Amino acid sequence: MTTDWVAQYLEQFIKKVARENDRLAGKTPYIPYDGFYSDVMIERGYDWWANGFWGGILWQLFNATDQDQFREAAIIQEKRLDRALYEFKDIHHDVGFMWLLTAVAHYQVTGDEQAYRTGLHAASLLAGRFNIEGNFLVSWNDHPGWVIIDSMMNIQLLYWASEQTGDPRFAKLATRHAQTVAKYLVRPDGSVGHIASFNPDTGAFLTQLAGQGVSAESAWSRGNAWALYGFAATYRHTRQLEFLTIAKRVADYFIQQCQLTNDIPLADFRAPKVPQIFDTSAGMIAAAGLLALAELLPKSQQAPYRQAAIKIIQAIVGRYGNWQLTEDGIIGGGTEAYYRPATYEVPLIYADYFFGEALLRLKGNALILW
Repeated sequence: MTTDWVAQYLEQFIKKVARENDRLAGKTPYIPYDGFYSDVMIERGYDWWANGFWGGILWQLFNATDQDQFREAAIIQEKRLDRALYEFKDIHHDVGFMWLLTAVAHYQVTGDEQAYRTGLHAASLLAGRFNIEGNFLVSWNDHPGWVIIDSMMNIQLLYWASEQTGDPRFAKLATRHAQTVAKYLVRPDGSVGHIASFNPDTGAFLTQLAGQGVSAESAWSRGNAWALYGFAATYRHTRQLEFLTIAKRVADYFIQQCQLTNDIPLADFRAPKVPQIFDTSAGMIAAAGLLALAELLPKSQQAPYRQAAIKIIQAIVGRYGNWQLTEDGIIGGGTEAYYRPATYEVPLIYADYFFGEALLRLKGNALILW
């Protein structure tokens, strides 16, 4: 049963997104500057990795409310992303983030055939990034031997493609990639590295790299959140227990670390004590992932993960929530990267997306896209 606070947050979330949607008038948000969103597609490109999250918010809310304003605006976002496919200029592995939340959501909700084809197009591009020697999907075009932990969310597009087409190739590539990530980026204590570097010719593992965390040996919290949710989702598609075991290990580590800072995650769990930098986007991703993980477990094992998710959500909203209808951005306190001070503790669109998804999971009517 939905508790009062979930219903209250969700009502406020819907009202604020509707107001933001009016102000945006078709633009794509990322970070609000001076309280208002600009158009990230103009600032960072049509192929910017986070361009799908606003569309994802809109589809989640249309699915929950049946309000046409959200559907119409979501379709505009999807059509804007078409340019990234046509130009094929700087497409990386993030096609999962971009089109699961737009085209795939569109097809799942309405059955639109063009959205279906767009989703398969994106999945085919992702499958084409597979390195057959190393059993991994290349993350970034300028580093053909690099794999980043974020990829665990993107590979869910491949599982969707196999389920839709009956062609096992997509899923097999996704599973091989997940096994490689598990071997080289997930540590015994449940922390994860951000980047694994391989020899692109031989597939041999070389080393872990720092990426957006403090160092190669540290524990960038958003990377831990991607792993938590990504391995849980991979288990949902494969039912291979190795992935459930990893998801629980990463979840336990994340929960333990959050308990040290009043349930709000640091930007890196192994960062120096000063300055103390938080990342609420990691918290909201993890909260949604913890709820997804709980749903995959027997009822007797669900409570610790659901309770941890609720504590994280409530702590973050209590400190960083912004319900002012005259300002853009709902969840403040997101940090893009540890060594990027200009984006310390700012509202990030993906924090808002996963906050909304987590609320809808608690309510029992989330659109399952991962």
